[in-house]
Amino acid sequence: MNPPIPPVSLSPFDVLLPGLPVVFCGINPSPLAAQSGHNFGSASNRFWPALHRAGFTAERLRAEDDRALLREGCGITAMATRATRRATDLAAGEMSDAVAPLRAKIAYFRPGAVAFLGKPAYAAIAGRREIEWGEQPERFEAARAWVLPNPSGLNRAFTLDRLVEAYAALRLAMAAELAAWRLGQEDRDCA
Repeated sequence: MNPPIPPVSLSPFDVLLPGLPVVFCGINPSPLAAQSGHNFGSASNRFWPALHRAGFTAERLRAEDDRALLREGCGITAMATRATRRATDLAAGEMSDAVAPLRAKIAYFRPGAVAFLGKPAYAAIAGRREIEWGEQPERFEAARAWVLPNPSGLNRAFTLDRLVEAYAALRLAMAAELAAWRLGQEDRDCA
């Protein structure tokens, strides 16, 4: 029997399950992601090495393994669905138009935390330009809201070590939820 179809719009790039401890929310997919159907696949993108070094995964995953991230209690989505080389290539209204569908998606899947990868994604939601890195004072559809540096290779303001440090802060904050998910995953695998 197939699972019920969620009453929200999903993109081919969404890697989601209800109740995940952490969902990483990118700004929009790259042309390579659109072609391959997998997230963060560019050789210059540092998402997968940062995730591994921050302790989210026991082994370094590759873009084509993005669905394996679910076992670790993490998912992936994006603000906008149109693929562009740079997030700045999005039309002016695309980010604001993406807020309501993203809210519906997060309300439906109920993650513990949403980690927005880059300040522009969260600024469109918060309605303010001044955004600090890390956990935000407000929640996003009941989920803890975090803003982490974008792992794109185009983001030269952050070295891999600085990305790892920022991502590790989220992992530590969500450690209990991630451990509980993994324990439940082991139980599901044994059943």
